[in-house]
Amino acid sequence: MALKIDHIDARIIMELQEDASQSQRDLADKIGLSQNACWRRIKQLQEDGVLKGQTARIDRELLGRGLVVFAMIRTRNHSAEWLKKFRSHVTSISDITDFYRIGGDYDYMLKIVTRDMKSYDEVYQRLIEKLDLENVTSYFTMEAILENRAIPIR
Repeated sequence: MALKIDHIDARIIMELQEDASQSQRDLADKIGLSQNACWRRIKQLQEDGVLKGQTARIDRELLGRGLVVFAMIRTRNHSAEWLKKFRSHVTSISDITDFYRIGGDYDYMLKIVTRDMKSYDEVYQRLIEKLDLENVTSYFTMEAILENRAIPIR
């Protein structure tokens, strides 16, 4: 069930998605609130679970993480016990940055951010070493056209 938010909370969320490092004073000025009112709204959004911490966007290339791979996984096993083991194994591999259970021809999709093809192969080998997977199909990106876009609040 979606939480109902007003237009002021929506503006706060959009601003924080663009730059969560800005001061509360600057944010309050942009929104047209007092600093205290802005702080109270941010605290409420945190308590409601809308705001979940702060992260920094980084330049992957500058940090030597230029290869992005989307791995599509199909499995024969769908038991709760297997899924628990699979989730634990996948989340233990730090190069896997996003992990989704999906519908369609595949069961799971992973986003892997790594240095190069050799590094990807190391991730792949780790991924398949402990689990019986029916199929792993990987798609290698050539260019990030749109990445880390803010979630629209309407």
